[in-house]
Amino acid sequence: MKATIDGKVTDIKAVWFDDGKVWMIDQRELPARIVIVWFDDYLEIAEAIRNMTTRGAPSIGATAAYAMCMAALKGCDLVKAAADIKAARPTANDLFYAVDYMTAELSAGRDPVEASDAYAQMMVDKCTKIGEYGAELIEDGMKLMTHCNAGALATVDMGTALAPMRVAQKQGKKFFVYASETRPRLQGMQLTAWELNQEGIDHAIIPDGASAYYMSKGVDMIITGADRITANGDFANKIGTFDKAIVAKHMGIPFYVAAPISTFDFSMESGEEIVIEQRSEEEVTMVGDIRIAPVGSKALNPAFDVTPAELVTGFITEVGILRPDEISKVRQ
Repeated sequence: MKATIDGKVTDIKAVWFDDGKVWMIDQRELPARIVIVWFDDYLEIAEAIRNMTTRGAPSIGATAAYAMCMAALKGCDLVKAAADIKAARPTANDLFYAVDYMTAELSAGRDPVEASDAYAQMMVDKCTKIGEYGAELIEDGMKLMTHCNAGALATVDMGTALAPMRVAQKQGKKFFVYASETRPRLQGMQLTAWELNQEGIDHAIIPDGASAYYMSKGVDMIITGADRITANGDFANKIGTFDKAIVAKHMGIPFYVAAPISTFDFSMESGEEIVIEQRSEEEVTMVGDIRIAPVGSKALNPAFDVTPAELVTGFITEVGILRPDEISKVRQ
């Protein structure tokens, strides 16, 4: 991804390994400033996943792979390390996929750094293909909508939902993107808009509650990412995705989900089985150290919701665009 650091445009990834440490962009600091942090302990890396220093399903997976790498380099109990890392967040399937991938690679005697670097690069390669397939759907003059962040920050590099937009722009296509703010963590406003700015893609931030209004005024297509997709095509994504899918269905707007095969969880038959992460109510009731909700009022804060497959037009993957009834083709 492109990022302006000290006045210079730089190519940078969301997470990487160098000099015996795992480095990442602290996404909590964006868009005000770019802060790079590093860790050399797998438990600290797992905490970075939990506290959303790094976020987005594929980036969470790559970070988990590097956490397993660090555990192996430090001679830690890998069974315990795998359990500790998987406990960081419950919803994103890529986290579990990456830990299992690394467990198998390390058991086979592969070098930890080589294996984790290969996993991260594999995600970038998959997202590049997602961009190429998805760009075929984008036409000149389109108005697109997305939710949360599914760009390079969320995927090591390139993106899932934003990857088709990046490729389409390079192809010379002109289009406009509505980026919903995505409360309460504001990933759409603080991360997606930042990435679109860096890439020079025309866009506007809208309140979450204004999504249906702008759809009624003319949105040609919605593309979101996903954190877990079940065998029947139900999928979990950032809270507020389900709302958009319902309105899109009502208005006849195509609704696409961009995700690598690592996000599919064929051990779950439907979205009813997905564990939805419940985050702290302070994310809703507080702004910094200031409480903005009435004292005594509680807040409920699910991080994700589940959208039924019947509301999905197609899944943009690294092997092509699949209808919900076609995803069994990638079960292996």
